[in-house]
Amino acid sequence: MAQGTVQVTHTGTSRWRRRTGEYASLAAALEAAADGDVLTVAPGTYRENLVVQRSVTLRGPEGSPGSVRIAPVDGVPLTVRASAVVQDLHVEGQDAAAPALLVEEGTPELLDVRIITRSAAGIEVRGGARPTVRRCTVDNPAGIGIAVLDGGGGVFEECEVVSAGQSGVAVRGGAHPRLERCRIHHASGAGLSATGENSALEAVGCEVYEVRGSGVQVTGRATAHLTDCDVHRTTGDGVTLDTDAVLTLSDCRIHDIPENAVDLRSRSVLTLTRTTVRQFGRNGLSVWDPGTRVDANQCEIFDSTGDYPAVWVSDGATVVLDSCRVHDVPDALFVLDRGSRADVVDSDLSQVRNTAVSVSDGATAQLDDCRIRDAATGAWFRDHGSGGTLNSCTIDGTQTGVIVTKGADPTIERCTVDSPAEAGFYVSAGGRGSFLNCRVTGSGGYGFHVIDGSRTTLRKCRTERCARGGYEFAEAGDAAPGTGPVVEDCTSDESAGLGSPAAPEPAVQTTGQSPGLLGAIPGQRTTEQEPLLAAAQPEPPTRTSKAVMGELDALVGLDSVKREVRALTDMIEVGRRRQQAGLKAASVKRHLVFTGSPGTGKTTVARLYGEILASLGVLEKGHLVEVSRVDLVGEHIGSTAIRTQEAFDRARGGVLFIDEAYALSPEDSGRDFGREAIDTLVKLMEDHRDAVVVIVAGYTAEMERFLSVNPGVASRFSRTITFSDYDPQELLRIVEQQADEHEYRLAPGTAEALLKYFTAIPKGPAFGNGRTARQTFEAMVERHASRVAHFDEPSTDDLTLLFAEDLPESS
Repeated sequence: MAQGTVQVTHTGTSRWRRRTGEYASLAAALEAAADGDVLTVAPGTYRENLVVQRSVTLRGPEGSPGSVRIAPVDGVPLTVRASAVVQDLHVEGQDAAAPALLVEEGTPELLDVRIITRSAAGIEVRGGARPTVRRCTVDNPAGIGIAVLDGGGGVFEECEVVSAGQSGVAVRGGAHPRLERCRIHHASGAGLSATGENSALEAVGCEVYEVRGSGVQVTGRATAHLTDCDVHRTTGDGVTLDTDAVLTLSDCRIHDIPENAVDLRSRSVLTLTRTTVRQFGRNGLSVWDPGTRVDANQCEIFDSTGDYPAVWVSDGATVVLDSCRVHDVPDALFVLDRGSRADVVDSDLSQVRNTAVSVSDGATAQLDDCRIRDAATGAWFRDHGSGGTLNSCTIDGTQTGVIVTKGADPTIERCTVDSPAEAGFYVSAGGRGSFLNCRVTGSGGYGFHVIDGSRTTLRKCRTERCARGGYEFAEAGDAAPGTGPVVEDCTSDESAGLGSPAAPEPAVQTTGQSPGLLGAIPGQRTTEQEPLLAAAQPEPPTRTSKAVMGELDALVGLDSVKREVRALTDMIEVGRRRQQAGLKAASVKRHLVFTGSPGTGKTTVARLYGEILASLGVLEKGHLVEVSRVDLVGEHIGSTAIRTQEAFDRARGGVLFIDEAYALSPEDSGRDFGREAIDTLVKLMEDHRDAVVVIVAGYTAEMERFLSVNPGVASRFSRTITFSDYDPQELLRIVEQQADEHEYRLAPGTAEALLKYFTAIPKGPAFGNGRTARQTFEAMVERHASRVAHFDEPSTDDLTLLFAEDLPESS
């Protein structure tokens, strides 16, 4: 067979037709062929626009894949309008307005066809065409990989889109293809896209990855069903649904997604079964808008790489989690906005760094037979109108099991909180809630802690081995008559963590008619025996204010800081004594501004300041909670207030230290949520003025700007304390202290070398002050170890003396 010729093998039986024939062009061969004939194309490049209109077989020579190139200069290289077989061809197109391979009619088979093109689409299927496409590859960096349009369909088996300038596979106009064991990658649009009413996409055993956009996108009333598919390594969301889209994911895996793993909006519906979602940068499930719904069964959402809730439900959307696992995430489930709802059944929420379940802004959550483990907060019902039910759930290993605040009113039934660090159930700020047949065991604080006159109902509840007491009820000073908890048939072992449980003693029903007092609450003495107020006193501090001031005085340098702190604490101490004497005490604002460079001891002084105030009885605990912008500012509307409230509540009874506070108010703020954090903080400082001391810190110039543009913040702080940089002599003293603490000594001449070293070291913005001194000591210890490790029998002096040669190299 000559080069560039086409051999046609005729299958007809008419005596007027030859069995075989050779033709100089493909067009001539196709014209001569009849249904059933086989056209074998010799190796070569054919600059023809082919149209296959009969049920023939068009193939390249056996054993020479890719040797036949169909490559016209423009137009559609290959059009199929019949139930033909096309096999072992190499198709190239150059027309940006036309597809490389167009299937318009029939049920053709396309086998082992490779398409390398810069066309509108690599393969385009239209109208009534229903091709079977096997082992074909499409490389089209200019357009769509595979487009199925206008009612088209067909089956694509073991095909690969190796690049696409737009979507890898696009389905629209009522088309409905099926993909089996296909790979779609390196697309510049969505990997799989279906849009428009009656459009439907089915994929089984497929992989979508390395996509510059969403992995799967279903919009505009389209539907899709993915089974045993992988979606990973996208630059956008893993799966996007919008405008009445419907998607089913069964046995799929969505992972390594920098944005939302799945994002749904505008009445879209998603059903997930036995699907895993992991390693996502934002939300695992992000669900928005009324009518939008997710039903997940036997799914797993875990291993977040960002700082966002794993499941986010807002603006009236609904999520159902049945027999699911959510773990190793910052927050597990956030439900926001009136009309939003989450129903969670027989599911596990564990290894949650912050809050497992958060309900706010009038949303509802219902959890039945769920298990929450290893979270900072098990469930938090945050504000008025927010509620729902926790039924037969267990909460284990949290700081606080359930928090109810600001008028939220959930129902908690037959739930058990085991080993909370602070409280089993905590109700404050006018929170309500009904607790029925609930149990708290092994609390490091109280079992039930209800404050601020919250109108909470407790019935048939039980506490055991709670360190500070089973029940604590503290009224706000201005609580209105008729407020306070209602307690019926509640019991406690009365052991307060000291021994084996005692016989249960029922608690009488009470109301808030006697403000601040409760009758015969288990684990507490009645008012006839001792005022309830005594039980609410803070634990005695471990150190006196004199001892803490001694530690402050022992710090290197900071003379002006020490004077400021001593003057402030003296004012507080004298004010306390004047009150004890029945005299008026000057009001002292305890909130502070710390300015100065990094490493000048701001955090250390803040910690000591909190301990001093606790020793004076001004603060309950005196602990330090250190946060920065990333801990307070969220990415979504409403999430910033939630984060700021959480940080403030963690600091309750102590000091909230906000480092680099000026970052909350950037100079080019735009739509930045930092302002929301500031507004929330200012309100909390006013509403709970005696509960938390707030210290804001940062560089001097930046903090001056921060206070000047936020008068609401500036008015809350009594004074600014400036931390000066350490001079070389003070840096030397820090090294000497470190050496003494770790049982090292400075050899003769080493102190002088250190002084020279600290004098010469650059003092730019990156200079770490005390941190630099400590790092210098650590570097000296490392170099000393490298030197002495080679001694056979080192002496005590060898093991303890630091020499000038142990100093790090100056940079």
